[in-house]
Amino acid sequence: MAFTLSAQAAEKDAHTAWEMINNGALVVDVRTAEEFAQGHLDNAINIPFENISNEFKQRGIAKDQAVVVYCRSGRRSGIAQQSLIEQGYGRTYNGGGLESLAAHNKQ
Repeated sequence: MAFTLSAQAAEKDAHTAWEMINNGALVVDVRTAEEFAQGHLDNAINIPFENISNEFKQRGIAKDQAVVVYCRSGRRSGIAQQSLIEQGYGRTYNGGGLESLAAHNKQ
């Protein structure tokens, strides 16, 4: 039962992420540049999670911009999301892991 609930939660996260992406959210891959080069979502930009607050500030990204962050498993994207929220970016969403997002988009 726990596995089923976890699978449903992961699917819900990917579904919500894709709804946001399809409605114009900025998609940010927060993995390393090397990981990004090995594969990423087509519409993603790469900003490693430890640099996200500074990069958003430098790029002048509006605080009301919808943003979906993702990584390999969801851990680094969770850290990035929290960092953005602390900087006033209230429309952020942790999309979780790349494989889950990519698989959900093909369904």
